[in-house]
Amino acid sequence: MTVLTEPHTMPPSNDRRGVDVALTNVRLVLDDQIIEAGTIVIRDGVIEAVGRTATAPPDAIDGRGMLCIAGLVDTHSDGFEKELRPRPNVVLPADFALRSFESRVRAAGVTTVFHGVGFENGSKYDRSVEQAHLLCDTITTRRADADARVDHQILYRLDVRDTDGLVALETRLNQRHGDLLINEIPLVSAEDHTPGVGQYTDRSYYERYIAGTKGLDPDEAKQYIDQIVADRDDKLDNVDRALSWLANRAHGGTIRLIGHDPTSAAEIDAAVERSVSIAEFPTTVEAARRAHERGLRTVSGAPNVVRGGSHSGNVSAAELVSLGLCDGLSSDYMPTTLLGAVGTLVHDGVCDLATGVALVTSGPADTVGLADRGRLNVGQRGDIVLVDFDGRLPTVHLVIAAHDHVAPMPIGASK
Repeated sequence: MTVLTEPHTMPPSNDRRGVDVALTNVRLVLDDQIIEAGTIVIRDGVIEAVGRTATAPPDAIDGRGMLCIAGLVDTHSDGFEKELRPRPNVVLPADFALRSFESRVRAAGVTTVFHGVGFENGSKYDRSVEQAHLLCDTITTRRADADARVDHQILYRLDVRDTDGLVALETRLNQRHGDLLINEIPLVSAEDHTPGVGQYTDRSYYERYIAGTKGLDPDEAKQYIDQIVADRDDKLDNVDRALSWLANRAHGGTIRLIGHDPTSAAEIDAAVERSVSIAEFPTTVEAARRAHERGLRTVSGAPNVVRGGSHSGNVSAAELVSLGLCDGLSSDYMPTTLLGAVGTLVHDGVCDLATGVALVTSGPADTVGLADRGRLNVGQRGDIVLVDFDGRLPTVHLVIAAHDHVAPMPIGASK
C-alpha cells in the first residue's frame, strides 16, 4: 500500500488493547486537504497508515466514498445532567443515565466528551454539591470500564457566587477522589449565571425564557428574576474568594481555567490576569477578538450555529467562525449539533469542509491539551467517524473508537 505517511509503531502501553481495522474508498479529511479514494489503517487502537492506496488491505471495509473524519471532541456537554432528569420530578439512576447518554454521544460521532458537572447548590438547574460528587464518581467509574464506548472526561463548572460549590470543588480537587483527568490537569470553568451578567447581559431574554418555562406573565417573570438577582447579590463576597482560589490554581498549573461567557475586552484582560487560557462562549465580537489578541483559545456553541444565532441575543457563532475568532465548537446541550454545525457552516459558505471539521475535532482537542487525538495522523488515537452530508444535514454511518473490542462489520454485510 502506498501511503502519504510512513507506518508508525507505538511503544508498549499498559492500556487495554485497541481495535484493529482498515477502511478504504473513503474521503479522508485532513488538516489542510481532503484525500479522495483514501485508506486508513488502525492497529491496536492507533492510526498506523493513512493516505492514497492502489491496493487496500484484504480486511479493509469499503467506505463507499463517505467522509472519514477524526472522532469528535466535545469540550462542554450538559447532556448527562439532562439525561438524569428527563422530565420534571423524574430522576434516573446516575449509572443508567450516563450509559444512556453515552449511546447518544457515540451516535453523534463524539468519541471524547467532557461532561459538565455543576458545583453549586441551586434550584435553577437542579444542581447540588451532592449530585456533583455523584456525577463525577459515576463518570470516573464508567471511564475505567473496558467496554466504555467513548472517552469520558469531566468539566468542573463552578458557580463563583456559591460558597458550598467552592468548598466542594476545593475538596474534590485536593483529594482527587480517583478522578481520571486529562494530563492530570482538571478542566475548570468559572461561571456566573446571574441575570444581567454574561450570557444574559440583556435580561429580557431570560425573562421571556422564565415566562415560557414556568408559565408566568411578563410582570411575574420580572419579579421572579428580581428575586434571583437580589439573592445572588447577597453572595457577591464569595466571588473574589472563588476567583482568587481559581487564579492561584491556574497560576500554579494545577488546573486549566475557562472564562465562561465573557462579554468585553476588559473582561478578557481580567481573565488573562487570572491565568485563564480558554474563553468559552464569548458573547460579543469584541470579547472574542480580544481573546485571540491575548492568546486565549475560544469556544462557541454548535447549537448557536444550527439555530442561526444565539437564543439569548448574543453574537452569532457563525460570525465568529467567519472572522477567524472561533477555535472550536462544543455541543453545550445537544451532541448532534456538532456535525449539524459543520454541515451548516459549509452549506452556507462560511468555511470550507476541512475548516468546519477542525472546529469539532482538532480545534477542541488543542484547546484542552489533548495532543493524541483530533486528527487523522499516523500515531494518533484510532477514533474515526464515517459521515456524509445531505446539504447541511449529517448522517453518521460508522463510529470507531480506539479501544473498541471488536472491529465493525463491512457496511451492508450480514453475519
